[in-house]
Amino acid sequence: MNLIALPAFADNYIWMLHDGDRAVVVDPGEAGPVEAALDAHRLTLAGILVTHHHGDHVGGVDALRPRLRGTVHGPRREDIPAPYEPLDDGDVVEVLGLRFDVIEVPGHTAGHIAYFHQGGEPVPLLFCGDTLFSGGCGRLFEGTPPQMHASLARLAALPGDTRVCCAHEYTLSNLRFAHAVEPGNEALARYAAWCEAERAQQRPTLPSTIARERAVNPFLRCDEPAVVAAAVAHGAPSRGGSDVFAALRQWKNEFR
Repeated sequence: MNLIALPAFADNYIWMLHDGDRAVVVDPGEAGPVEAALDAHRLTLAGILVTHHHGDHVGGVDALRPRLRGTVHGPRREDIPAPYEPLDDGDVVEVLGLRFDVIEVPGHTAGHIAYFHQGGEPVPLLFCGDTLFSGGCGRLFEGTPPQMHASLARLAALPGDTRVCCAHEYTLSNLRFAHAVEPGNEALARYAAWCEAERAQQRPTLPSTIARERAVNPFLRCDEPAVVAAAVAHGAPSRGGSDVFAALRQWKNEFR
């Protein structure tokens, strides 16, 4: 099984998983990169997975339908280009012989979902859209801080070796903020240096892993003393996880 990050727009990734004959793509915001990859690898498009309704994640769905030999899957509670198979928390999707569990992760949008493959072959995979980024998390356009904090906690509880396939190359800017929150984090400093080197060579920093994000991502570290102290210094009214998260998210919104 092959996993490819297809660059799209300025900083999106459309994830493609293929077995040499058939492919599934995640959040095709535009059709062109997908069509080029299908042609280059001589693949049949066997399915489309959608995490949420934003245009840079669904804009290419209809244009890809003439090549689709399968189903479009997406969150039931969002406006996804029809026809599609609506999904709820706990549902299961099978593509390319792999089982993906559906996890509802509201926050960035009200009905956002993620797709988790437990592992075996390939190793565990998470397609998390705009909920979790390497070193960061999505803005709260429709959800609340407690919702997003709970959503991130669900993802952080996944196995450490889970490959985290985020939808944007935001890593370097996220890590600059993470350093401001937790300047003494040595794992963060090492990871930032590696990411700088990768981007200098025009290579993706993704996928990350859940274990790495637990070590460096402040939004998954809302109970760490240094992170809590930084959040309180930036307005968190208590040391509770949701309050710490809310203060961090507001700080990140204004961070330059």
